[in-house]
Amino acid sequence: MLGLIDSLESVTKRLNYKLRGSQWGDYYSDTNYSKVGFEQKKRVIEKFLKTVKPKSVWDLGANTGLFSRIASKLDIPVISIDGDPEAVERNYLRCVEEREENILPLIIDLTNPSPGIGWENKERMSLETRGPVDMIFALALVHHLAVSNNLPFAKMASFFRSICKFLIIEFIPKSDSNVKRLLLFRKDIFPDYTQENFVQEFKQYFTIKYSVKIRHSQRVLFLMEGK
Repeated sequence: MLGLIDSLESVTKRLNYKLRGSQWGDYYSDTNYSKVGFEQKKRVIEKFLKTVKPKSVWDLGANTGLFSRIASKLDIPVISIDGDPEAVERNYLRCVEEREENILPLIIDLTNPSPGIGWENKERMSLETRGPVDMIFALALVHHLAVSNNLPFAKMASFFRSICKFLIIEFIPKSDSNVKRLLLFRKDIFPDYTQENFVQEFKQYFTIKYSVKIRHSQRVLFLMEGK
């Protein structure tokens, strides 16, 4: 058995993923934040983390892990999750290069995650059953879940509450260029996609502790605590 494990480890270490470039792997090189707004966002997230002092964080839609590293530098273990292999590989390579042991990059499609498998579906647990975690990051994620995957706010709020106590979440309105881009090639069937409805639905599961508008944009960061 030990020989088999050594063999598998040897093969795995020789694997080499060739980076080709992808929308999410290069996400931060083409962001629509202003420099001032982007720096503000990082400061606000750090402030929220220092306020709550979570013992662990799951960063959902983490891309290459830029915001995961804010938590990691505060000695908070982070599971850094994204569905794009290129983004996750870049995140992993930086972890190796910088010897970052507090970040675990994983490829997971939140809208189609791996279920529990093995005997009685219990040998290897699903994402949800591995929680709850102290805090979730859902940054620049809501519009993708809502517009690209037709998920209502109520479903998001219920899911997030099932896996975390505290939530740092970013609302991006329809006026934002990234949302407009998502709606270019499909009919806008989302009349309920407003900040008012977002807040109303999330208040069913969370108490809003703080909200901060990002400068030079209509984006808003929220710190929420589960009820």
